[in-house]
Amino acid sequence: MTEEILHFPTGFRWGSATAAHQVEGGNTNNDWHAWEKSGNVYARQSAGKACDWWNNAEADLKTASAMGQNTHRMSVEWSRIEPREGFWDDDAIDRYRAILQCMTDHGLEPMVTLHHFTTPLWVTARGGWENPATIPFFERFAEKMARALGEYCNLWITLNEPVIYAVLGWLGGQPRDEKQPQSTFPPGKHDLRAANCRGCKSESGKTCPTSSPAIANLCSTGSLPTSPRGY
Repeated sequence: MTEEILHFPTGFRWGSATAAHQVEGGNTNNDWHAWEKSGNVYARQSAGKACDWWNNAEADLKTASAMGQNTHRMSVEWSRIEPREGFWDDDAIDRYRAILQCMTDHGLEPMVTLHHFTTPLWVTARGGWENPATIPFFERFAEKMARALGEYCNLWITLNEPVIYAVLGWLGGQPRDEKQPQSTFPPGKHDLRAANCRGCKSESGKTCPTSSPAIANLCSTGSLPTSPRGY
C-alpha cells in the first residue's frame, strides 16, 4: 500500500473564531440578553462578562498567533455599535478597529461577521427580521462597518448560519415572537436573504473594493426563510 503525503496549499488559512455575545461580555442591549434575563436558559445562565474579550482580546490574539494561526474570524455587535436607531457609538467602533489592528500586527488576517445571532432591541421592538424595514437598517449598518473597518478587513460574513437562526427561532424554542404561531413558519418574505444581498453589496462597494463578502453555513439558499425576531 502506497502512502501519500497530502499538503495544504500555500496560503491556507488556519484560524479560530469568536462571536461577540459569546466572548465580549457586557452585551445587554440585544434580544439574546433579554432572552437570558427572562429565565429561558438552562439554570438561568447568562453570558454576563463572558471572557471579557472586550477588554482583553489582545491577549488571546497574541496566543493564537504564537500557536501558528494566521487568521481569525470575529463578529461585531450591532447593538453595541448602534445602541439606538441612527446613533453610532464611536468609542465602540474605535475598539473594534483596535482589535483588528492587533490581529494585523500579529499576522492574523481578520474576517468580520456582521450578524452572529444577536439583534439590537430597538430592531426587535419593530418586529425584527419579520419586518421588511429591518433590511435597510442592516444595509445601513453594513455600509457603516465597511467604511469604518474596511481598511483592516477584506473578508466578511454578512449573516452567520441564517437557516439555523430561523429554524431554531421558530421550531426549536429559542427567542421569537410568541404571538406568531409556529404553523406560520416561515413567516413573511425572505428578509434574511434580501439583507444578505444588500449587505454583500455594501461590503463590496466603493468603500471596500477588494473585500470578499460571504455567508456562513447557508445550507439551502433555495428555501431560506425569514428569520424570527430572536436567536
